[in-house]
Amino acid sequence: MAEQGTEKLELIASKHFKSYNEMYKVVDYLNKTLKHKKVMFGLNKNQDGTMTINIYEI
Repeated sequence: MAEQGTEKLELIASKHFKSYNEMYKVVDYLNKTLKHKKVMFGLNKNQDGTMTINIYEI
């Protein structure tokens, strides 16, 4: 059972791809529109210039 005010995130999927400058806009859009589905998206820029998108279940 999660404590009040904390959320446990379970990684569902992860994908690496070539860097795209405006990908953060896509991730922001997905987070805003799919929040009610209890999923969250994360985006990381890797040292090698690629990006990683992660999908979590809340």
